[in-house]
Amino acid sequence: MATEKLDRSSEQPSVDQEDKVAAVSAPKQSLLRRAIGTIWTTPDEKPPNMWKIFVGINNKQRLAFTAAFLGWTFDAYDFFCVSLAVTSIAKDFDVQPSDVTSAITTTLMLRPIGALLFGLAADRWGRRWPLMIDIILFSVINMASGFAPNLQTFIGLRAVFGIAMGGEWGLGASLALESLPIEARGLFSGIYQEGYALGYLLATLINYAVEATGSSWRILFWVGAAFALVAVFIRIFVPESPTFEKTQEARTVMGRSYFMDLWIMLKNHYLRTIYMIILMAFFCFLAHGTQDLYPTFLKTQLGYSAEEQTVTSVVYNIGAIIGGIIIGFYSSYIGRKLSIVVSVFLVGAFIPLWTYAPTIHSLRFGAFVLQFFVQGAFGVVPAHLNELSPPAFRALMPGLSYQLGNLISAASSQIQAKIGESIPLKNADGSLQLREGKPIADYGRVQAIFTGVVVACLLIATLVGKEERNKDFMQNVSEDAHGAALGSNDLDDLRQEQGTSGHQKQEESDVKEATHIERVPTNEAEK
Repeated sequence: MATEKLDRSSEQPSVDQEDKVAAVSAPKQSLLRRAIGTIWTTPDEKPPNMWKIFVGINNKQRLAFTAAFLGWTFDAYDFFCVSLAVTSIAKDFDVQPSDVTSAITTTLMLRPIGALLFGLAADRWGRRWPLMIDIILFSVINMASGFAPNLQTFIGLRAVFGIAMGGEWGLGASLALESLPIEARGLFSGIYQEGYALGYLLATLINYAVEATGSSWRILFWVGAAFALVAVFIRIFVPESPTFEKTQEARTVMGRSYFMDLWIMLKNHYLRTIYMIILMAFFCFLAHGTQDLYPTFLKTQLGYSAEEQTVTSVVYNIGAIIGGIIIGFYSSYIGRKLSIVVSVFLVGAFIPLWTYAPTIHSLRFGAFVLQFFVQGAFGVVPAHLNELSPPAFRALMPGLSYQLGNLISAASSQIQAKIGESIPLKNADGSLQLREGKPIADYGRVQAIFTGVVVACLLIATLVGKEERNKDFMQNVSEDAHGAALGSNDLDDLRQEQGTSGHQKQEESDVKEATHIERVPTNEAEK
């Protein structure tokens, strides 16, 4: 019964402690056998048709997912607008490009604050209204960025944008995945994550149109504001997450405050929280390390024209979108960890073709495949983090761990650029290779080594972690003081028992009152 779960003795171990005990008591196996056992689980069934799952969700689920997906896509679009327009912005404000890139760093640094504030609000009051406030803030900041009169104002606006962007991913992922059926989670996890690649693709295309027509960089941000208004309109009609409503109900039934839930989560899951942050740091190092400096590598080291660089960016972003969707889908059947491990291993295998391909066509193929697997692994992340997160904090924990990982990896491109510039390309006679009178930095070699190291670290981090593939969120709406999950059925049992207990107490009170009224004095003193 539910009360038995809630009334456990204080000596009962937590969920994480039970895992440790089980690990100690299990028969000893070889290290290789144990590693394989952590990533391979026999699929429950043959994967169904992907298209049937895609069209099989109902209108409410489709609306919730669309609202979340568009918000994340437009967030990514606006973020990449700055990096693509650095030169134009610097020229307009009469500053150095490195001064403008401080706006990107500021945005990345403040994203965890947004994840914390909006995540706490969404787990306290629901996903719907914090998401609405977030996208409205995002739209206003976008419009204002296009009117910034100087660099200081622009950086200040991008700082506020960082807070808004930090809140979007975690809230959107929790709303979308909590609203969807379990069998659709992997597919839509991949689609949702690739809103990031789609935003990059949109920014690339619109920036190319702006440059080709000689228009102002400010148009990029005004277009972003218009995009955001579309998401605002859709979110007006989005219902609240049914899983969150059950979590709220659990707090009421158990007489537990939000802050008590927060304390229980920290007490029982602090190690898992640390693990999720480390995992996402390596994921973000992989994404930033293979994306941020790559356009510069194409232009400065390989000498690509603006058109060749744009076409290459479009090609590898298409690969990213396809990879995220396909691998996200199959992760529901072959496992989250196995999907990540295979994808990351293949990223490492395609590093040479990604940087040292002999022709532009072979390099585009290498970039396509590498980003297919980079974002293929990342497509598993929304589902994987939501399944690992404590049930009462499914908006806070995925977003906060993701954005803290982003913060840790924020300097990826700067690290690569500094090292690349310190080891310029040389001719056979030892002299420096020059372009426009300047040494050519060896960005390719630095990116290859950097990505190889990150691949190794991410493989290890994935292997040592846990997996809770296809967890039923409705059967994990809260947890007791020891970290054991409570589902909607447990709440029904608890409510019924509380009702029975209350009824019995009322009957006892009525009996006592009747006895008191009907009692006849038996001695002179009482009279």
